[in-house]
Amino acid sequence: MILFFKPVLTHNIWGGTKLRDIWKYDIDGNDIGECWGIAAHAHGDVVVSEGKYAGKHLSELWRDYPELFYAQGYQNSDRFPLLVKIIAADKDLSIQVHPDDEYAREHENGSLGKTECWYILDCEEDSKLVVGHNAKTKEELDSMIDDKRWNEFIREIPIHKGDFISILPGTVHAIKGGITLIEVQQNSDITYRVYDYDRLSNGKPRDLHIRQSKDVITVPALAPADSLMHDDDSAEILELLKCKYFDVWRIKVDGEYRGRQDHPFTLMTVFDGEGTIDGHKIHRGSHFLLTADVNEYCIKGNLKIIASGVPVR
Repeated sequence: MILFFKPVLTHNIWGGTKLRDIWKYDIDGNDIGECWGIAAHAHGDVVVSEGKYAGKHLSELWRDYPELFYAQGYQNSDRFPLLVKIIAADKDLSIQVHPDDEYAREHENGSLGKTECWYILDCEEDSKLVVGHNAKTKEELDSMIDDKRWNEFIREIPIHKGDFISILPGTVHAIKGGITLIEVQQNSDITYRVYDYDRLSNGKPRDLHIRQSKDVITVPALAPADSLMHDDDSAEILELLKCKYFDVWRIKVDGEYRGRQDHPFTLMTVFDGEGTIDGHKIHRGSHFLLTADVNEYCIKGNLKIIASGVPVR
């Protein structure tokens, strides 16, 4: 079975209009920042858009219909494990960091930590991301933050369309204005803001999380080359990441692609083109899930997909 979802759209201080004007999602406003395409979180729980389970939230299916997700030895957990977003930043996001599972479990009421990764869909020619920082020691890190030496602290790296970046817990990071990307992450919404450019939301500064940030930031930061790769668009299938929480790969279809499901279930988001999967029409902005009973599938058309699944190894 293939489950198609109606995504959840969010309004953000740094959002714009691309998700409505370019991606054609039905939402009003000029501050649309995120499309939660496949999500079962309290802050965004997508609804099945058609078929037998139409109108049901993904969290309901996870709880009440485990047979849709369990196969190949995959064990249940108390929540759907992954979250897939499209993020379209009109302005810079805050400088931030995420905790790992252990810290989040202890300090955030049992939440998961947040490992995530980004595939760059669109950006300007000279775009940069914040990935990492320049402090060499914990003492230097604390000093740079306390003294607000942000120009010294923040490390920016150049990026291009088709780049893929893995963001481990403890990594200082920020998406800059003008960048659109797909994010695959753990099912968590825990973010610690280190710096927010002193901007105001509803007349007040947004909360910062300095103590928590100092607790979880990795020092020294990983070298940029350790978390960045480029998709030159030549391969039909490109493996982007294998980690403890998820596998991520890019599929390019030019005519027909026949795939075999190697995960208990698979999440897919179309980011370019259009076509069909097992006869169902799909296009840019479609979000869907192959359930556990899907062994093989056939995609036809000219399109590109980011796919992800929980590993069984």
